[in-house]
Amino acid sequence: MRNVIIIGSGPAGWTAAVYAARAELKPLLFEGPEPGGQLTTTTEIENFPGFPKGILGTELMAQMREQAARFGTEIISENVTALDLTARPFRVQAGGQDYETKTVIISTGATARRLGLESEKQLYGKGVSACATCDGFFFKGKKVIVVGGGDSAMEEANFLTRFADKVTLIHRRDAFRASKIMQERTFKNPKIEVIWNTAVEEILGVAAGHVTGVKLKDMLTGEMSELPIDGVFSAIGHVPNTELFKHSLELDEKGYIKTVPGTPRTSIPGVFAAGDVQDPHYRQAVTAAGSGCAAAIEAERYLRD
Repeated sequence: MRNVIIIGSGPAGWTAAVYAARAELKPLLFEGPEPGGQLTTTTEIENFPGFPKGILGTELMAQMREQAARFGTEIISENVTALDLTARPFRVQAGGQDYETKTVIISTGATARRLGLESEKQLYGKGVSACATCDGFFFKGKKVIVVGGGDSAMEEANFLTRFADKVTLIHRRDAFRASKIMQERTFKNPKIEVIWNTAVEEILGVAAGHVTGVKLKDMLTGEMSELPIDGVFSAIGHVPNTELFKHSLELDEKGYIKTVPGTPRTSIPGVFAAGDVQDPHYRQAVTAAGSGCAAAIEAERYLRD
């Protein structure tokens, strides 16, 4: 019988593991299909406190893993395939084995929607990003594009104008679905240009090792063109990794796990959610880590009470 099982190994999962282990709960953590989460797809992280010179995403996750292991976290490099939260103890299945636990911390994260291009995959972290807050600083004085037409695309585009000389919004339709106030803010920004009815067909620069431009397709005429730029930001949404929990926990309309406001508590007592799997707003490593800390403290208090 386990005190706590943690599902997922991004900053939320590792922080929860550190706190749970230090509370003598002897946590068991399943790393999942993408150990370290989204941070392992980024290059340098400059906004995580304590690293004034920046740190590679993979290195930060490796250090968090080492810290969790140091305090006694049992780590299994398997993907959880089934979960039974209908009875107590809770049952978790992974690697063909069943595990029983008194509490569960879910930190499976979210996945940024990609454009689906092979060149995008090869250039991710080399000029291709899905987070302006994370990577905007690297594009000082450069030209970038933002792909999308919702509020997040408008927010990303406006934020990037603090750094980039020019931001071009690429949208495959002739009207944005963003709120009116976000559209007005975007149209008033002199650094932002909009290209309508256009899709990104390819990201250029694979041979160079960094983004050099994009190949665009006019959706009305089929005409192809090239636009020289330094960065590509996709802002077409995130998908929370909640497939495993959709029949057992309350989710919001976008599929994120619902938690009691200001806490990591879910709709089932003893089950907690931390990080991007329950956070559609901030999606930052430091906020994920904070919620992982909260989840571990809540689990400890639940077990004590």
